[in-house]
Amino acid sequence: MLACLWLPMGIANAEFIGLNIGASHWSPTVTSSSNNSDSGSIDLVDDLDVEDPGQSSMVIILEHPIVALPNIRYQGYELDSSGTSTLDTDLNFNGETFASGNRVISTLDLSHDDIVLYYELLDNWVSLDLGVDLKRFDGEISVNGGINTSVDVDETIPLLYLSARFELPYNGFYVGANINADFINLGLSDSSAQDSTIMLGYESGNGLGVEGGFKYFSLQLDDANNLDTDLEYDGIYFNGYYNF
Repeated sequence: MLACLWLPMGIANAEFIGLNIGASHWSPTVTSSSNNSDSGSIDLVDDLDVEDPGQSSMVIILEHPIVALPNIRYQGYELDSSGTSTLDTDLNFNGETFASGNRVISTLDLSHDDIVLYYELLDNWVSLDLGVDLKRFDGEISVNGGINTSVDVDETIPLLYLSARFELPYNGFYVGANINADFINLGLSDSSAQDSTIMLGYESGNGLGVEGGFKYFSLQLDDANNLDTDLEYDGIYFNGYYNF
């Protein structure tokens, strides 16, 4: 998942409500294959020339002093890309056939929201959070080439959320990592995902911070509206935030 933006207070000893707001930009490279249960395999990069997306997101974190209740982290992603290609061979998608030589326009929209409920296990020079991430997708994959057909991507995937941050011996600087992975099975979806980030950041004494690092995201949709899809995104990200 993109960077975890932190509030310097733990559940056990926090005395007030804290709010952290941030914005991020990520420019990943995408590799994928997609196939439909009624058709053959489609590689979105090789067959449809889907371009690498530019992705933006916003983050809001709310931490509070109530020990029994989890803290809340929300992150909304706009993750979409498109491509135009002339087919070398016949292409089948969602029960429709696009003939060789046709010019097709494809779009891939995997915009989604993360709602993370987590507890702070450590909060000193080492910070450690553990919780559950509900990753909610509301997008579609479509192909238009005289025929227009699309498949909705409407999935909620629960993931284990683990985040660690280590303060460096340079005032304000830190390194960290986030891992969101489907180590748990709540029976909400047959699909799976992974969202991992490594980061280097700086937070000033007045709460203003900047952060950058590397983010890897993978998604495997299993029979989601008759669509099986394997996607991988990875690349450098940057964000800024303010810790109230």
